[in-house]
Amino acid sequence: MKIYFLSFFILLAFASCKNDAGLEKEIAKIPIDFQVDRFDMEFAQASSEDLPRLKKKYPFLFPAQYSDSLWINQMEDEVQLELEEEVQKAFPDFESEKDEIISLFQHFKYYFPEFKAPHVVTIISEVDYRNKVVATDSLLLISLDTYLGEDHKFYDGMQVYLKKNFIEEQLPSDIAFEYAQQLLGEEKGRSFLEQIIYYGKILYVKDKVLPFMEDARKIGYTSKEIEWAQANEEQIWRYFIEKELLYKTDNDLRARFINIAPFSKFRLNLDNESPPQIGQYIGWQIVRQFANKNERITLKQLLTLDAECIFKEANFKPKKPE
Repeated sequence: MKIYFLSFFILLAFASCKNDAGLEKEIAKIPIDFQVDRFDMEFAQASSEDLPRLKKKYPFLFPAQYSDSLWINQMEDEVQLELEEEVQKAFPDFESEKDEIISLFQHFKYYFPEFKAPHVVTIISEVDYRNKVVATDSLLLISLDTYLGEDHKFYDGMQVYLKKNFIEEQLPSDIAFEYAQQLLGEEKGRSFLEQIIYYGKILYVKDKVLPFMEDARKIGYTSKEIEWAQANEEQIWRYFIEKELLYKTDNDLRARFINIAPFSKFRLNLDNESPPQIGQYIGWQIVRQFANKNERITLKQLLTLDAECIFKEANFKPKKPE
């Protein structure tokens, strides 16, 4: 009997892998056409005589309240020149990154047929890490100077929990976050449960549009941090339940368990060992379990469901430590 069930599950796994491979082949055929402009390189090579041309081509990068003298001074600024040099070293071309973005957009187009690929523009933002990627319906700005590698000299003095994600491998995940957030709309939930399910939905979108990316990159964890979250999933969930946090609306819960930070704040001795955003991680696992139990619900439909519905239907069971 045991051998029978083992064979059955092996066949199921094989069929699932075969189906996934077929889906990915279908998605890879979706035509995606978009333009990538290296504004960072154009600005680096420009002189004051080129400024009118640049302003005409990229009006969205030259706010009217700033005079031309500011941009001319910036062209000669030592920090700007060094930033341009280092970005050019790290991104001499944008071909491999463009291939990753094409695949990402193909997946968005498959799950959301109304999706239109934006005009992509690469810029230098003086390491504005709060706006590494800025997306609108028709435009995607990528600050390449925030993806030079966590040990780059430009990031000296910055906190480790921030610069650990200043790597090129994080770029597709950051783009996916922006578009997933657009699909969901502004976060309106007040309860802790609503907030973690909101981010769980975003991370589940990443599961679908970045199927080959490891979980750590999707949530911005190191391999050590994702291992900690997986090993302690049951204890984290027990803590949330015992402290009756799910339906609380305390503002500090966001700072403790959802926002980017050095670690999550259980107010226990183990805090320094924990990764940040552990609420997002748990919300992700809840949404995943809901989706696994409701395979007929499309991704678009899932995003419209309220947190309470997803939570009850998921009947969440955290992983037990092995």
